[in-house]
Amino acid sequence: MEDFPDMHQGNDPEDIGSFQGERRKIIQPTFLKDPKLEKLKAVLVDWINSTLKEEHIVVQSLEEDIFDGLVLHHLLGRLAGVHLSVEEIAVTSAAQTRKLELILEALNEKLGLQDSSLTRWSVKLIHNKDLLATLHLLVAMVRCFQPNLELPPNVRVEVVLLEVNRSGIKSEKEIEILTVESNSTTDSLSSSDSEDPIEQLLKLEPHKINTVKQAIMHFVNKKMSTLGLQVTDMEKQFSDGVILLLLIGQLEGFFVSLYDFNITPVNTTEMDSFFGMNHVLVAALPQRKNLQNVTLALDLLNDIGLPTTNIDPQDIVSQDVTTTLKVLYALFKKHKSR
Repeated sequence: MEDFPDMHQGNDPEDIGSFQGERRKIIQPTFLKDPKLEKLKAVLVDWINSTLKEEHIVVQSLEEDIFDGLVLHHLLGRLAGVHLSVEEIAVTSAAQTRKLELILEALNEKLGLQDSSLTRWSVKLIHNKDLLATLHLLVAMVRCFQPNLELPPNVRVEVVLLEVNRSGIKSEKEIEILTVESNSTTDSLSSSDSEDPIEQLLKLEPHKINTVKQAIMHFVNKKMSTLGLQVTDMEKQFSDGVILLLLIGQLEGFFVSLYDFNITPVNTTEMDSFFGMNHVLVAALPQRKNLQNVTLALDLLNDIGLPTTNIDPQDIVSQDVTTTLKVLYALFKKHKSR
């Protein structure tokens, strides 16, 4: 790590002390005028203004117009149908913070990010007009609520990772990815019919694979949130077939009778929430029963026109990431815009 003397000269001591012991990311000033970043900001501003046109809300600056929660509150209502009982205009800093806490809690739930450690934004960052956090939040909202909107591809910025301690300010430089190379997170996977899209995916760089996996996980958790279930480990949680069957039922609008498959609770709290039980026996089912569940799920996929003849159910039971991704991607591709 290296000293970052400019920060000593440009900040009030009280401001520096306010985040002592924290690690913060700041976009390098030279990247603030990057044409790709400017275009991304312009597209997001246009998206917000067109979305909130009927409410006569006009955004001119992402840095200055998002921090108090007013715009996010209206976007949440317009895009997700969630109307929170909060004051329309919060004047004081404390009121704005309280408002943002409620809004971001609801937004994160809709984005499938109930675990705040998975987010690149926070109440404090948004309220402090942190451009990087604001961009990450708005891009995630576009991907979730309006996936057909084309964002400028391959937007990256250099950031300085700052750490304040008693000896001063230390810094490291790294590249932060705001949008991936393709125009949408996963559509590029189908650019070639000669090879399975997931096989293409697994040949990409690790960060690109993770981006697609996160998009699919967001999609899954958005659909499963009404059942009180959340997926955090793609390979493990689909291996018994239970969540896969419930997901198919949610997406296709039919109910899979509990008599048709064997329930292996993800954990007591989650399954109690879904089935209304006071006590659930948490025990691993034999591999045979897991295989029956997964086989039933693949049969259902075949029935709804998603061929799975080349997929071995045992691979999903064995937590094979490639096979699990193939099934989830097929569902994602069919239902992502619905």
